[in-house]
Amino acid sequence: MMKTSLKIVIIVAFTALVAGAMAPKQGWCANKPTNDSPPAATTAVPAAVRLPKLLDLGATKCIPCKMMAPILEQLKKDYAGRLAVEFIDVWENPNAAKQYKIDLIPTQIFYSDSGKELFRHVGFYGRDDILAKWKELSIDLSPKPAPADSGKPSAASSPDKTKHD
Repeated sequence: MMKTSLKIVIIVAFTALVAGAMAPKQGWCANKPTNDSPPAATTAVPAAVRLPKLLDLGATKCIPCKMMAPILEQLKKDYAGRLAVEFIDVWENPNAAKQYKIDLIPTQIFYSDSGKELFRHVGFYGRDDILAKWKELSIDLSPKPAPADSGKPSAASSPDKTKHD
C-alpha cells in the first residue's frame, strides 16, 4: 500500500514539474506583473511606420489580456494619428510569439517612430502607466497645433459680422 501511494505522489510531483517548466514556452498568461525586461535589440518594426507604436501581444482568453483590451481600444481612439496601437493574439498566431520572443502574456512592446524597440513590459499595464512610460521615453503624444489658416478672413473682418451704424 505504501509503495503505491509513494508512486502516485512521485507521478503527481513530476507532472507538476513538467507543466511548470512548459508554461513559459506555451505563452501562458502572466497573472501578475513581472519585472520589466530590457528591450531586445533584434526586434524592430518595419521602417514604413512613422508613428510611435504600442504592440500588445496576448490572447483573447487570457484574463490580464482581457483587462488590457478596453485600455488599448481607448488609447487607439484617443491618440489616433499620434500613436499606433496593435494587438496580436499569440495563441491564434504562435509564430508571432516566436518572432517577438514572447515567453509570457500579455507583453507590451514600445517602439519609436523609426521602429526601434524602446521598452518591453510583461503583465497587465494600466493606461496611466503606459502614458507615463511614453513620457519617460521622451515620446510626445500631445496633439499637434493646427496650422494657421492663411487666406481666409477672420470672423471679425467678414462683412456680415461687422457692425454698421
